[in-house]
Amino acid sequence: MADAFDLEPLTPRLGAEITGIDLRRLDATAFAALYRAWLEHKVVFIRAQRLTLDELLDFSRRFGELMRLPYIEPLADHPEIIRVLKQADEVDMGVFGGEWHSDFSFLAAPPKASILYAEEVPPVGGDTLWADMERALARLPAACRAALEGRNAIHVGAPYGVRHAPAADARFDGSIGIERDNPEADRETRHPAICRHPETGAELLFVNPTYTTRIDGLDPAISEALLARLFAHAIRPEFCCRFRWRAGSLAIWDNRSTLHYAVNDYDGFRRCLYRTTIAGEPPQCA
Repeated sequence: MADAFDLEPLTPRLGAEITGIDLRRLDATAFAALYRAWLEHKVVFIRAQRLTLDELLDFSRRFGELMRLPYIEPLADHPEIIRVLKQADEVDMGVFGGEWHSDFSFLAAPPKASILYAEEVPPVGGDTLWADMERALARLPAACRAALEGRNAIHVGAPYGVRHAPAADARFDGSIGIERDNPEADRETRHPAICRHPETGAELLFVNPTYTTRIDGLDPAISEALLARLFAHAIRPEFCCRFRWRAGSLAIWDNRSTLHYAVNDYDGFRRCLYRTTIAGEPPQCA
């Protein structure tokens, strides 16, 4: 791997920054090393890239089949890309991705991975955080794990639906076209609360505050209390890493084994990134 590029971990278990690489010119050996690093560190960051949108698509396809996300308006001329944009005058509102979540976990087959490429970012602020759900499960108290064993978690598309829609002042209704109040997004999807990673075999906690509404088969009050405890536990600082964006930076995260959170602390500045999403498969019980 050292011959293909340089790698510096951000934390002992989650996140690594890669340098000495041009994503437009990766041969098969270098890409295989990058893929292994991504699986090991769960999210990798690559700076100083100069990608066109077509080059971003070409690189993304090396991770798997691209998917078009529901409820989010894509670029008209690149329908497999969404522009994650907040204008400088869009203040005192929520931000896209501004709660801890695993991307579109309410789908029958949630994404395998997401790739985000920065075109313009604030001089400071607008960072993104990730949390390691393998480590969160490993450090979960035994009683909590026992309550989850063999159970499904219920996921719904809360931000896009009716029943669990966020309050108006918490929504991001700016430059990203987002479909709201669609009752189809309230459809419940069951995924194992404890999953097995299809490539590494690692056991993972698979719940998140944005899309997980309850644990199937538990009394509602018990489910609510358990989820609150899981959500607080999963984002403990020792399970997390934080990335400060610069123009030309790119992040690739494993959506099966991480949560992430977009920090909304840059009112008055424009932030524009481009995102692709890699299709996944239904989560499997550990």
